[in-house]
Amino acid sequence: MQIPSKYDASQVESKWYEYWMSHNFFHSEPDEREPYTIVIPPPNVTGVLHMGHMLNNTIQDVLIRRARLQGKNACWVPGTDHASIATEAKVVAKLKEQGIDKNDLSREEFLKHAWEWTHEYGGVILEQLKKLGCSCDWDRTKFTMDDDMSEAVIKVFVDLFNKGLIYRGYRMVNWDPEAKTTLSDEEVIYEERQGLLYYIKYQVEGTKDYLTIATTRPETIFGDTAICINPNDDRFKHLSGKKAIVPVCKRVIPIIEDEYVDMEFGTGCLKVTPAHDENDKILGDKHQLQVIDIFNPDATLNSFGLHYEGKDRFVARKEIHIELEEKGHLVKTENYLNKVGTSERTKAVIEPRLSDQWFLKMEDLVKPAIKAVLEDGEVKLFPKKFENTYRHWMENIRDWNISRQLLWGQQIPAYYYGDGKEDFVVAENIEDALELAKEKSNNSVLTFADLSQDTDALDTWFSSWLWPISVFDGIRNPENKDIQYYYPTNDLVTGPDILFFWVARMIIAGYEYRGEKPFQNVYLTGLVRDKQRRKMSKSLGNSPDALKLIEEFGADGVRVGLLLSSAAGNDLLFDEALCQQGKGFANKIWNAFRLIEGWEVAEIEQPKSSKIAIDWFEAKFQETLLTIEDHFSKYRISDALMETYKLIWNDFCSWFLEMIKPEYQKPIDKVTYQAAISILENNLKLLHPFMPFLTEDIWQYILERTPEEALIVSKWPVHSSFDKALIAEFDFASEVVSGIRTIRKEKNIPFKDALQFSVINNENVSKTFDEVIIKLGNLEAINYVSETVDGALTFRVKSNEYFIPIIGAIDVEAEIKKLTEELNYTQGFLKSVQKKLSNERFVAGAPEQVIANERNKEADALAKIETIKASLASLN
Repeated sequence: MQIPSKYDASQVESKWYEYWMSHNFFHSEPDEREPYTIVIPPPNVTGVLHMGHMLNNTIQDVLIRRARLQGKNACWVPGTDHASIATEAKVVAKLKEQGIDKNDLSREEFLKHAWEWTHEYGGVILEQLKKLGCSCDWDRTKFTMDDDMSEAVIKVFVDLFNKGLIYRGYRMVNWDPEAKTTLSDEEVIYEERQGLLYYIKYQVEGTKDYLTIATTRPETIFGDTAICINPNDDRFKHLSGKKAIVPVCKRVIPIIEDEYVDMEFGTGCLKVTPAHDENDKILGDKHQLQVIDIFNPDATLNSFGLHYEGKDRFVARKEIHIELEEKGHLVKTENYLNKVGTSERTKAVIEPRLSDQWFLKMEDLVKPAIKAVLEDGEVKLFPKKFENTYRHWMENIRDWNISRQLLWGQQIPAYYYGDGKEDFVVAENIEDALELAKEKSNNSVLTFADLSQDTDALDTWFSSWLWPISVFDGIRNPENKDIQYYYPTNDLVTGPDILFFWVARMIIAGYEYRGEKPFQNVYLTGLVRDKQRRKMSKSLGNSPDALKLIEEFGADGVRVGLLLSSAAGNDLLFDEALCQQGKGFANKIWNAFRLIEGWEVAEIEQPKSSKIAIDWFEAKFQETLLTIEDHFSKYRISDALMETYKLIWNDFCSWFLEMIKPEYQKPIDKVTYQAAISILENNLKLLHPFMPFLTEDIWQYILERTPEEALIVSKWPVHSSFDKALIAEFDFASEVVSGIRTIRKEKNIPFKDALQFSVINNENVSKTFDEVIIKLGNLEAINYVSETVDGALTFRVKSNEYFIPIIGAIDVEAEIKKLTEELNYTQGFLKSVQKKLSNERFVAGAPEQVIANERNKEADALAKIETIKASLASLN
């Protein structure tokens, strides 16, 4: 088989991916093996591959490929999330381009368009993941809107409702005016924004007195239904029981008293707008205030806004500012830094709004999930620091608003049959609903026509919190063989930004519906940032095209580039140079393979240097394997790759191959060659999870193999005992070789010139690697002597002295001149250091570390002077 001179990822990757797919290597079915299961964090069906996906899915693929090599039944379930808000926005935009208004369509008509869009554009990201080498079980691909997945969601809703955990309530919610839907608290991101604090005068009715109110939202004065003062505030006692007139709209409102008002904040007077502030709503309920909602669903003002009706809230704010000023109602404005809630999906500023919504009671549901992570350790978070974040959220949890004013998603299974708010039933289907409605209403003549289903859809997270269970059909068929075998799953790899949205909720659902954890370990990756530490985003234009990176550097190169600097939980500072490093690593391995394959093999005696090289590398391999296993157990994936990288680049390519390489145009012995191939194969096994394409390609070139012998399904190396002393002896020997090479380089002694070599073995170092030192240093022999060798260059490794005779090898006069200059410079440097150390003021005032550094400089200079003097003495 002709081996190409260069590794070309573009010619290799699709070939091997198709090979793996055609032989069903990614697919899993329950059997007698130990299962190893990962469920993918389902990307939005609208999504395309970005750097965060690249990192997250590379890590998952590393874990799943390693498990497969370990002989486990590896199952990685892929899929996508229907992403209600994002998808509906895409569909609405497409309809708008066609001149169609969503509001003119029935639910069925809109859903038809949504499914058409999903089938045409959805799931692109899963195809892109294949380019990265992701070995998902594509036969198990799930979508959160699949019929069986939706059925599971509805079944859970009905179950929780019947348990009294789901209720309908008129509450203050987070309203996204762009998506025109409510959001849960966790979907609101708070950002600090510079705004204004407006001081507005309210006239006290029947007097010429005024109260001054401070607000950041002057447009909400149209919703004011009271002014509140603290009953203990002497400044305002005379206003008790009186009324005030709201500027512009001239509505008369009561002045109420409540200790809720902070007398030290602002003016000590609070305007109360129950429809547009959660705390104001509590005050309003307590004092039975009128509730006036001034906004339309898109956050334009409604008829309560008088002449501002139809205007956007921010436009209205600017115009009201002018009107208040013109009419003398505005006292002043001040700059004010305010925390503003924004939609996690649309980035729109959230509007507090009173609305009928469905809620899930969380107080008792969270208890097993708190215990599992924070007490029993049944679910482990990596890194552990995220336990504090988890604790804070879980112990301060509020009821989950699970309804959304959207069409795309699972429709809430509540059916209304009468005029009252309580005239509804909850059922899995309309047939069951009709029977329940007849029973509840005591009206046996009700028909399907009398029922109307709630128009809201469920929060997308309400489907994805069931993901590890529902992908194995564990809600509908809790005893089926897949859920019994694959659940609980092993590892979850995700970003810390959805620790609350998704991870915590899956743990809650796991204990509620399976009575056990959904996964054992949660590996929380960092965010991918650019070199300036900015989060990568389309708006900043600092996020590279993921597919172009793969095209330029190869999937293996990109995977290595991402992982080399991606410690668990720490942000990744991405630089394309890392991918270049990954590509360079691939080329290094390819060239090493070609070097071995290019050797002629003969039935000749094995050199001693080759035998010891093999023994050393096998020991080094086992030591590294132990370290790699430890890193994997702690989810230090970057460290595991770095150990593999150093083993192959430094120990294998730079040392081992040099140690066994035959002389120019001479053959290598068969025993050494076979050992080298075996060692290369073991290296490929370690590297395969990180660089699957390159390793499979080399593996298949080494030998013609059946599909059952493919690298992807080979066996992970088995750990065994190893000779630690041999590794230490090599480390010493490598320093000796480096010393010889340094002298050759500095003195321009060609490698072809064999050198005499003597050593005073003061530390009785083992002579195991003498043959290796002779070969790599091109020495005639190593002579052990008891005294200094005259006329020789010297160097030391620890206390052992090594001598290389230099007569005839170098220009003696030029060397004496060079050494004299170096001696004079070093002596001058030593004087300057010693002068500093003899300065009492310096020693008394400088930090300990600075003094220690100066003393180290002194010691180094003294040692160097001694070595230079010895070299000069040998030349004279």
